[in-house]
Amino acid sequence: MIPSPELPNPPLLKRTASKVLIATTAMLSFISFWRAAAIVLNDMGSSAFYAGAIAEHFVGKAAPWFILAIMVLAYAVRAVYIESCSMFVRGGVYRVVKEAMGSTLAKFSVSALMFDYILTGPISGVSAGLYLTGLINELLGAAHVTFILPMNWTAAFVAVLVTVFFWWENIKGLEESSEKALRIMYVTTVMVVIMIVWCGYTFVVAGAHLPPLPRLENLAYSEDALGWLGNTSLPYTVGLIGILIGLGHSVLAMSGEETMAQVYREIEHPKLKNLEKAGFIIFVYSVVFTAGVAFFSVMIVPDDVRGGFTDNPIGGLAMYLAGPMPLRIAFRGFVAIVGTLMLAGAVNTSIVGSNGVLNRVSEDGILPEWFRQPHRRFGTSHHILNLVVALQLFTIVLSRGNIFILGEAYAFGVMWSFAMKGLGVLVLRFKQPGEREFRVPFNLRVRSTEIPAGLAAITAMLFALCVINLFTKQVATMAGAAFTLIFFTVFTISERTTRKRVGAHAGLDQFNLETGSDLTPETLGVRPGSVLVPVRNYNTLSNLKAVLDRVDTQTQDVVVLHLRVLQRAGEGESELAPEQLFSLEEQKLFTYALKISEAKGKTIHLAVAAATNKWNGMLRTARGLSASMVVVGASTTLPATEEARLAGLAWERLPDPKPQVTLSIWFPSGQEQVFYLGPHAPHLTPKELELLHGIWLELSKELAPEEIHHHDIVHFALTDLRQGLDRPKREDTIGAVRRHLRDIKGRRVRR
Repeated sequence: MIPSPELPNPPLLKRTASKVLIATTAMLSFISFWRAAAIVLNDMGSSAFYAGAIAEHFVGKAAPWFILAIMVLAYAVRAVYIESCSMFVRGGVYRVVKEAMGSTLAKFSVSALMFDYILTGPISGVSAGLYLTGLINELLGAAHVTFILPMNWTAAFVAVLVTVFFWWENIKGLEESSEKALRIMYVTTVMVVIMIVWCGYTFVVAGAHLPPLPRLENLAYSEDALGWLGNTSLPYTVGLIGILIGLGHSVLAMSGEETMAQVYREIEHPKLKNLEKAGFIIFVYSVVFTAGVAFFSVMIVPDDVRGGFTDNPIGGLAMYLAGPMPLRIAFRGFVAIVGTLMLAGAVNTSIVGSNGVLNRVSEDGILPEWFRQPHRRFGTSHHILNLVVALQLFTIVLSRGNIFILGEAYAFGVMWSFAMKGLGVLVLRFKQPGEREFRVPFNLRVRSTEIPAGLAAITAMLFALCVINLFTKQVATMAGAAFTLIFFTVFTISERTTRKRVGAHAGLDQFNLETGSDLTPETLGVRPGSVLVPVRNYNTLSNLKAVLDRVDTQTQDVVVLHLRVLQRAGEGESELAPEQLFSLEEQKLFTYALKISEAKGKTIHLAVAAATNKWNGMLRTARGLSASMVVVGASTTLPATEEARLAGLAWERLPDPKPQVTLSIWFPSGQEQVFYLGPHAPHLTPKELELLHGIWLELSKELAPEEIHHHDIVHFALTDLRQGLDRPKREDTIGAVRRHLRDIKGRRVRR
């Protein structure tokens, strides 16, 4: 790593403002609606592991009907998110709500959303811990070991470990993967199918009855279910109040719904139609899985023991299916593994989402730029990550692993987040009454005025559940109100302080920002064959220094690119505005870059773009600019060969015609490794050339007077290897190649 250059003093800044081209169209990696549904279900499906048990704890055996009703409500809320996606508004959650309802409510909305994200991690981590602890205790009991692990404290310990693990992964810069989400859903689907078939077999063998209908006489409130309504007769005499209480304690089943909007940017064309398809798949799957678990648990697990499985209901369900005990324990282990995968993923989503939201808030001037200062080694916003994870760890310890306390608090954040979203879309229906590709159904028209009856009804229902939760969830109300008030106050004070400091950053160059839909040689003013130098932060510019030492910029242009990698969670469905893509951190970065170029007496061209995948964004930019080489700094987390492999996969995804691009990975020590993307002539060692030539000499004598060339030998060898990769020789051939790679590993030349 080269030392960070000193910033120039203000009096020396005489040059004109340098041009920075900002590509306003994000470079996205598009996914199918099946993959989009898998991503959402990874978040939403995790609630199936605890929502039904928490609802039954509060309202009794009628809880499954409330879970089913919430699944239907979730489908309606999904329509709100789809309409929100159809309104193309740049800027993220704060700007969107601010445009609809003003700055004050925007800060309140972000505060409630942060409460949601902060609670998502602890409740998911604790739930994963409860499933693992329950399995371990079951195995200890089967082995006749008298010692058992304390459920709550062990679960809290597991949650802490999972949270710290994902904190460190995000500090290093963990990349999101829709492929992982799809694989987890494959495994989850296997579990769900086994569960449904096995439960059906159990019904046939042992019989079963549906849970009691959700009537007042069938609601069995727990001591902590009514909160401030406990001293009134309303929950016992007014049917609507009873229904709202039951729904209010079941809203956890709807968590993860906001992920629908977060996948919108990436979903393939036609976007809204595919989003609707994904929404229907999610609805069917969540009804079968989340509501199914709630019904099966009440119908199969005996009443006198079901209370002992409120912390891991699917694990308890597995133990009371009809069949031999070893099979039931094995299925319970499978459930614990699947649950841990899904719930741990939700922990990571909560950290990534919180980081994304606070980054957008910081870019909008609501938080000081200190929060976005990059980590010196990894380039991530570590101050925000540290704050978020510290709050999550504090929540885990404070709850002592009690899933019901966490569930109450989480429900508070979930509902207010949904309600504010519904209100924002409703207000924008009147403030921006133009055409939309999708509208929430059931719209009335009185003369020239449209009345969004369906949207208003959904929003009213969400606020009704928010209000009932205020009265029934004492701990959640006090904690949520305190958290929201603290964050709102911090946002307000910080905004005023930050606004006063605007323009006070002495020593930073001023830049002339120009926007364009794409980065091309014409828009950036460069010649084809340029060198593309992606830069991450002002602490890691060794690759730029190396390029400027080698390249004559009078004959070959150097393009310095800052690529903003958009995280799915926390970004919402909106793209970022140009000024958000170029904030104070980017200004610092390019100031340092210009300082280096001036010290070398070289000219550089500056550009900013956004992408959902690092390598996809870099190579699409290289293709658009007709660049001949991409020079990146070495990763702090991955070996150069793995980085090159990922770059090669991204190159394969480029549309035709694919460019011939050289990838140079530069290390702070001065070492360079060069890789050639796409088809290219191999670099043969002297020993390999000698071997090839020796074979040619031998065959030339044997085949004379036939004419044979070196490439004929290569062709024959490649054809023979290709045939060896076909069955039944495939394993033997791959084994031989693997042995060869192992033998030469220590002698391999790095270029």
